[in-house]
Amino acid sequence: MPRHVAIIMDGNGRWAQLRGKQRTYGHKAGAEAVRSAVAFCRKRGIEALTLFAFSSENWKRPEQEVSLLMELFFTVLKREVKKLHKHNVRLRIIGDVSGFSAGLQQRIVEAEQLTANNTALQLNIAANYGGRWDISQAARQLAERVAAGAMRSEEITEDTLAQCLQLADQPAPDLLIRTGGEHRISNFLLWQLAYAEFYFSQVLWPDFDDREFAAAIADFSCRERRFGLTSEQIQQAILDTDVTAEE
Repeated sequence: MPRHVAIIMDGNGRWAQLRGKQRTYGHKAGAEAVRSAVAFCRKRGIEALTLFAFSSENWKRPEQEVSLLMELFFTVLKREVKKLHKHNVRLRIIGDVSGFSAGLQQRIVEAEQLTANNTALQLNIAANYGGRWDISQAARQLAERVAAGAMRSEEITEDTLAQCLQLADQPAPDLLIRTGGEHRISNFLLWQLAYAEFYFSQVLWPDFDDREFAAAIADFSCRERRFGLTSEQIQQAILDTDVTAEE
């Protein structure tokens, strides 16, 4: 079972168009699939779920669609946060929240504060997020520390940069799922997904249910994760762990 699952929720617009509806209809239906995914993770004991809700590039979409997405985001936060809190789910919004309205920013703060001590599931919603933005803002933080004399440039390592990224306090995603049939990661968690397993589903996001989620988990469970090592090294490490446990 993966500890951390990340999902690119793709296909809302196409799902609506196939039904002769406007794209915004698909986004509303997609919110129902989010509830299902959260419940699935809680039942299966998955520690963290990160959902790509709105990328930094999505501002380029038609104004009406962006406006609806912002309204939907605000409404869902207001409506769902108490349910998340009731089910012991901790909510965090990752991304450049300064791009949102003052009202939405306040709603985000309130939701995160309400659920801050919950432990059943860490739910991360990536909104106005981009992987390149994430890495560049981390680099900026380190550059500011060097300029202030708080650290030396030679102290900048992969680890120090990783500590400045979004999700730095959580395990790296083990599994990335993308729905909708596309085979790309669309500037999502570029650093954090370095050793994640990828699963691409043909199912459009509003139709992504427990059965499809379980299929992704089953596929993941059959993978051999080597992290740059050989299969023989992995098997030896497992044997060494078993021997240590017996001792």
